[in-house]
Amino acid sequence: MRLATGVPPLEPVRKRASVPEELSARVPAEQRGPGLDRDAVRLLVSRGTEVSHHCFGELPRLLRSGDLLVVNTSPTLAAAVDGRIGHARVVVHFSTRGDDGRWAVELRDPDGRGTTRARAGGPAGTEVRLPGGGRLVLEEAVSGRLWWARVCEADVLGLLREHGRPIRYSYTERDQPLSVYQTVFALASPDGAGSAEMPSAARPFTARLVAELVSRGVQFAPVTLHTGVASAEAHEPPYPERFSVPEASARLINAVRAGDGRVIAVGTTAVRAVESAAGADGAVRARAGWTDLVVTPERGVRVVDGLLTGLHEPEASHLLMLEAVAGRAAVDRGYEEALRRNYLWHEFGDVHLLLPREDPHTEHCARNCW
Repeated sequence: MRLATGVPPLEPVRKRASVPEELSARVPAEQRGPGLDRDAVRLLVSRGTEVSHHCFGELPRLLRSGDLLVVNTSPTLAAAVDGRIGHARVVVHFSTRGDDGRWAVELRDPDGRGTTRARAGGPAGTEVRLPGGGRLVLEEAVSGRLWWARVCEADVLGLLREHGRPIRYSYTERDQPLSVYQTVFALASPDGAGSAEMPSAARPFTARLVAELVSRGVQFAPVTLHTGVASAEAHEPPYPERFSVPEASARLINAVRAGDGRVIAVGTTAVRAVESAAGADGAVRARAGWTDLVVTPERGVRVVDGLLTGLHEPEASHLLMLEAVAGRAAVDRGYEEALRRNYLWHEFGDVHLLLPREDPHTEHCARNCW
């Protein structure tokens, strides 16, 4: 598989209010106070343009018996590694492993605060010295940021295990251990593959919450999509990514769609995976390989009824997927409320559940939310 070297631009996301810097979630929820767990985040629920506010722990009461949550089992890799170009320090973000053994990588400059800033890619032939004596050579541009590179004298997955750390950006307060970036659904891949950045919509789930959902009749369908880098500075459409929808999950999704349940994707990665396995008739079939699908309002969705997702930057291409699921008016209304109520953004932030419009009666949060 070759990533496209000229990813077509998406239709621009129409202007939305910018997100104040103070609304960036700087640390995980469980580090914000004693006795807190991952689910100590707020949950904004949109049913059409009707909005309600909840704590994430209320999710089991907001779903129905027979609903199905599609979850991404991809583990997060320690995908950031220090390197040098001549005497200059750089940070390599390992994004996606190609079928030919090369990796799509992004080179970034240290910013002196423990994080990085974007830098121009290339040129071809640039050599980066890696820890342990390995070398990385840029060979072919994927975009202005991403390059196909070949790693010599080093096993990349071993390099990441020994010298890597999770990718983080300047809005976070400090480095975190890799365990902080693993969701409760993450499973080790037999070939060591994983995501460059956490499939973060699933982060607030805990084992206790999953057990409660199951006890209330909510089902789970695991899929896998190994996501690449998604730097906050750029909002390109997603690149081709590896995915898998197993036979058992395909059958379960089809059975729920044939009944009264709703198919709710946990994260935009789960949407991309399941929609990539759906035919024009809406039937989901077991599939594995690469997907270059970009879900937009024009393309629409064939399978997904609802979406649980984080809060994305106003220019992010992910918002087009949200519009495909819930409509422009619902997304605009939800984001207005999220800003008005000071919801927190990014991977450690609050979450947004977009459901089909139904009875307007909703139950509001009865206890304090963070």
